[in-house]
Amino acid sequence: MTVLELTLLCIASGAAGAINSVAGGGTLLSFPVLLSILGPENAVIANATNSVALCPGSAAGAWGYCKELAETPRWQYWLLLPSVIGGLTGAALLAFGPKGVFEGLVPWLILTAAMLFLLQPMLSRWIGIGKHHEVPSVGRLIWILLFQFSVALYGGYFGAGIGILMLCALALIGVEDIHRMNALKTLLATVINGVSIVVFMYQDIISWPHAVPMILAGIFGGYFGARAARAMNRELVRRLVIVIGFALASFYFYDQWKNPPKSAAPQGQKAIQTAT
Repeated sequence: MTVLELTLLCIASGAAGAINSVAGGGTLLSFPVLLSILGPENAVIANATNSVALCPGSAAGAWGYCKELAETPRWQYWLLLPSVIGGLTGAALLAFGPKGVFEGLVPWLILTAAMLFLLQPMLSRWIGIGKHHEVPSVGRLIWILLFQFSVALYGGYFGAGIGILMLCALALIGVEDIHRMNALKTLLATVINGVSIVVFMYQDIISWPHAVPMILAGIFGGYFGARAARAMNRELVRRLVIVIGFALASFYFYDQWKNPPKSAAPQGQKAIQTAT
């Protein structure tokens, strides 16, 4: 890494940590910068490294919500298992799946995340976040558990936008208080990222020279972002994330049209050494 690349990486990670504290969507900042440094042929390594870098911030957020988490033990137990299984499955698809698939999906994944943030207000109104919901029936609970598994699967594979999806699921099961919803969402996101990291470490597809400074910058940005959250316009930040997301998706679609993906670089330690 050059000094310029390290500086850009720290700025992007710090901004990602701050945005995650305020509105979510930090992945849409940190992942593209890391991808540009490692190169599109190392998209899997970039995604795995980015997941590692942002996980400590989620863990710290979950710890900060310990009071709210103590008030919702039942839903923690119900949603924990599908989160673990889904996260492991998504991470395994990324780490062990056909080479080159993730590289081709990058524009679509970023576009999906941007669309989730764009549709967030409509989804919230449709689901009725913050409104009273009856205790879910057995059939509805099964559907919610399957939905959480799907969210975790996506989270283990890529992850941007899973917070919005989980808020919808929590509203459906009757969690009414927004602070409890955010607490559960943060805990489950930490679990999904945590089990994914185990798979990434086993497959040796994490670039630690890039991950370590990103972790430090992300914690720094998350801490100050949380402190400044009350003074920041959350809607303005959310709109900024949406604009960035669509711009990045357009760029990657154009880049793939102009330069179709070639065969993927080898995954694991050899690819990491090449990238660094």
